Amino acid sequence: MFEKKNNTSLSEIGEFGLIEHLTKKFPLIHPTTQKGIGDDAAVMNFTKGQTVVTTDLLIEGIHFDLSYVPLKHLGYKSIMVNLSDVYAMNANPTQITVSIAVSNRFPMEALEELYAGIELACKNYKIDLVGGDTSSSKTGLIISVTAMGQAQKEKITYRSGAKANDLLVVSGDLGGAYMGLQVLEREKEVFKVNPNNQPDLALYSYCIERQLKPEARKDIIELLEEVNILPNAMIDISDGLSSEIFHLSKASGVGCTVYEEKLPADPQTFSTAEEFKINSSTALLNGGEDYELLIAIKTEDYDKIKGHPLLTPIGHFTDQKEVCKMITGLGQSISLQAQGWKNFNKDESA
Repeated sequence: MFEKKNNTSLSEIGEFGLIEHLTKKFPLIHPTTQKGIGDDAAVMNFTKGQTVVTTDLLIEGIHFDLSYVPLKHLGYKSIMVNLSDVYAMNANPTQITVSIAVSNRFPMEALEELYAGIELACKNYKIDLVGGDTSSSKTGLIISVTAMGQAQKEKITYRSGAKANDLLVVSGDLGGAYMGLQVLEREKEVFKVNPNNQPDLALYSYCIERQLKPEARKDIIELLEEVNILPNAMIDISDGLSSEIFHLSKASGVGCTVYEEKLPADPQTFSTAEEFKINSSTALLNGGEDYELLIAIKTEDYDKIKGHPLLTPIGHFTDQKEVCKMITGLGQSISLQAQGWKNFNKDESA
């Protein structure tokens, strides 16, 4: 994976030297950050509004495969995963901490690539890196990111606020990340058989980018603010649309009806699903890792988003508690099934 020529082993530089080396290019830009990296703890001064905190763990072999995931992309994505959760609270992220555990197969230069992706994410989204930790690992690479953000108390949006007759709206399009993963997994198997084969991935560029380098939907939060919409409920789509619909419905004590023909997808997602003989609706409903936002808004706010290219109403909530249905393209009403990503699957080895 990594050429050994001119590589620096982590034992040469040591833990504190490694932290200092990897984080030296991260400036502090938020006035709420009083002290960042360099002491026993970071110091923040949150004097306005409320603070939201979220954390995620990414584990090699479970959440990513380094045989086809570039480390720079992985660093970027690890931040997006967390920022997406902050935006789903209708808050603005301000600081992150990043902790990693690595095995001795990773030279310092590999971690420089990882942190280059983290640095780019911080730059693009104006986030302060204020702390973290490094440790050794016997099982590969582990990344833990914690993100903090701020919002006015009255604007924080929970999963539990959806009401009967609210519109269910999704940002962007769905299924692309899942189909990108299918392409990458296929090419991995081809490479195992013929290592000299160089795949032509141009036909799948959009789907692959959705998988390897997703973007958190900061623009959607700004858009809702511009059109004066305060969502009743919101969640990010990480585990699959159907699973997230059930999360909203359960937390809010309502049901939901979704219309299959309304589900938004890029043409490349459709063509790739057809090539893989995968039902496109399956990819859209259960694929996951799109990091779009699923939003419950009042019916009277519909005119504010009508026809907007970034927001698509796909259904509405009902007073049938936790009864979630989908109206198919043929007009049939079927029970929606939550078949997205699940941790602790029974077939996972210990």
